[in-house]
Amino acid sequence: MSTYVIGDVQGCYQSLQKLLEKIDFSSNTDKLWFVGDLVNRGPQSLQVLEFVSGLGNKAISLLGNHDFYLLALYYRAWPARPAHTLGPLLNSPKIDHYIEWLLHCPLVHIDEAKHCAMIHAGLYPLWTLEQAKTLADSVSHRLQSGDCRSLLENMYGNCPNIWSDDLTEPGRTRLIVNALTRMRYLHQDGRLDLHHKGTLHDAPGELIPWFQHKRLVLPDKMTLCFGHWASLEGECPHAQIQAVDTGCVWGKALSAYCVESAKRFSVPCQE
Repeated sequence: MSTYVIGDVQGCYQSLQKLLEKIDFSSNTDKLWFVGDLVNRGPQSLQVLEFVSGLGNKAISLLGNHDFYLLALYYRAWPARPAHTLGPLLNSPKIDHYIEWLLHCPLVHIDEAKHCAMIHAGLYPLWTLEQAKTLADSVSHRLQSGDCRSLLENMYGNCPNIWSDDLTEPGRTRLIVNALTRMRYLHQDGRLDLHHKGTLHDAPGELIPWFQHKRLVLPDKMTLCFGHWASLEGECPHAQIQAVDTGCVWGKALSAYCVESAKRFSVPCQE
């Protein structure tokens, strides 16, 4: 039995199927972990959600920022951007089912037995991994309660940009979601910078990739997988961290990391 962590699919259904062929995926014996951003920008978000949700307990998917955007559109909590490709999904007769499935997707997944965890954007260095899981679960609880629309209406924005135990709502939840689904760069003091999206060579000198921040601590023997940062092209210099977003929706590749063997597999974008 193998467990594969798959990077941001973003509606690239044909690429996903090609990747599953390459790894010889068996739904009888293997499991798939998706780092989030199953939907948007690519052409077949509906097919991707239909397939992944249909895998049942053979798949775990996180919520990424594009998945949150779908939720916000469905609940009419945020205006639509002209460039989104979610129309066929939103108009599907099964959209209620897919939304309910997404609402039960976590923001952090930790498997102690496999010594592996995944977070869409990464681990905010001012938190421990366990603290990130606790805060993520608090967001999941709100999404699955009657408070869902209120959370989505107040989710967008870049402030507050640094964690404090004294944060109050809606800023507290906004920072948690931003750190877990949008983070790339930080300032030395832990302030999030949510503007710069480029390579490690492009950012201003005062910014630090989250995985190189001095306060980042991971448990021994724990591997952390993350997506979200396509311009890294799967490269991360931290020995315990795997970057699995290789920019499929931008015409590059879709990648998987095998937890048991630590091997990586990629296929060129099919779309």
